[in-house]
Amino acid sequence: MAQIVWTESALLDLDGIVEYIALDKYTAAEALVEDIFSRVEHLKKFPDSGRKPPELLRKFRYRELIVGPCRIFYRTDESKIYVLYVMRSEKLLRKYILSDRDSSGS
Repeated sequence: MAQIVWTESALLDLDGIVEYIALDKYTAAEALVEDIFSRVEHLKKFPDSGRKPPELLRKFRYRELIVGPCRIFYRTDESKIYVLYVMRSEKLLRKYILSDRDSSGS
């Protein structure tokens, strides 16, 4: 079974999104965090269950989970799953952010 590794930047992304949602509805923010961590944990058994982000070329090895209103970007490497980026789904993906956060590149 794979090990989940959350990058500090991904946790900060999630924290910012959750804090914003919590300003209006704390219970929704709490439910979102639970849902995201549950879905990411599911990757331990099924690391390829996320889809390939449509904005990225096929050569990239990134995948994503959609947990409304968030997109969670990750990549797998042998026995680890690296969660690299969490963003609001209505924003446009800036490809350079993934490359900057992923020291191993594509």
